[in-house]
Order: sequence, then structure tokens, then C-alpha cells
Amino acid sequence: MRIPTMAVLAAALVVLGCSPALDWREFEPEGSGVIASFPCRPDHHSRTVPLAGASVRMEMFVCNVAGTTFALTYADMADPAAVGPALGELKALAGANIGAAPEAAAAASVPGMTPHPQAGRVVAKGRRPDGGRIEQQALVFAKGVRVYQASVVGSSIPAEAAETFLGAPRPAR
Repeated sequence: MRIPTMAVLAAALVVLGCSPALDWREFEPEGSGVIASFPCRPDHHSRTVPLAGASVRMEMFVCNVAGTTFALTYADMADPAAVGPALGELKALAGANIGAAPEAAAAASVPGMTPHPQAGRVVAKGRRPDGGRIEQQALVFAKGVRVYQASVVGSSIPAEAAETFLGAPRPAR
């Protein structure tokens, strides 16, 4: 029995239409102290960066799916007094990384976080060098002297994806 080509193509389109673009999974970056939900398997990078007047080791877990980048970064600040300035810099960098100032801010709500007035969620919208739109949504918070930034960057960020990623960090077991 021969199946018409159009029927095979139609069936393939139905299967593709039903498959999720984002495959969410819980991930506990080793040594991070948090569990996050990533839509793809993150790669790990680390480097020393200047933050709040100190040179700190920044750990980054990042993945890209469907043209959107999801990242969780963290660094340990040796001085508790540097936590606020570090959170402020991370919020400002959320816009600076895409050539824009953060436009909106909201309070951060992460279970187990250390309350801090600089913790929060920000949105920044800018332009790529080619003129295309780019947006970043970020969450910055602290747990003791460790500062975190979770961010989603893309031309158009689906609200559900941003909420799933930015609403997911919680203390590790």
C-alpha cells in the first residue's frame, strides 16, 4: 500500500506542530546553591570579572533555543557590603549588554533569597547592530554574599518562557 506524499507531509506537520519548542528540565548547577529550570541543556563557562569594585569569579550556565538565550550567572562577593552594589551593577548590565537602559523593574521573589532593596526583575529593549529588535528580561538576587543574575535574551521573548525561567530559581536541596 502506497501512502500519498501529501498525507506524509501533512502528518509530519501535525507532529512538528505538537512537539514543544522548549524542553524544560530542572538543573542544579554544581556549587550554585540554586535549582533552575532550563529549556535546554546549559553549557558552563567561568571567568574573572570586575564587579562592585572587586575582581570575582563569575560562573555562567547558558543555553540557546529557538533564537532565545537563557542564562544563570553567579559570583561570590567577599565583602557583604559589596552585595548591594553588585546587584545594582547586574541590573544595569542587563540593559547595557544590549545597548539599552533597563525600562521596567519589579520586586524579586526567590525562595531562600536574602532580602535586599537592589534585588529585582528588569526589562530592557534595544537594537542589534543590524537594527533588529533585542530584549532582555533579568532577575537579580542574593543569597548571603553570593549574587545571581538569571536572564532571557532574544528578539522576541515569549512571556511564558520568561516567566518559567525567571520564576524558577529556588534553593538547592
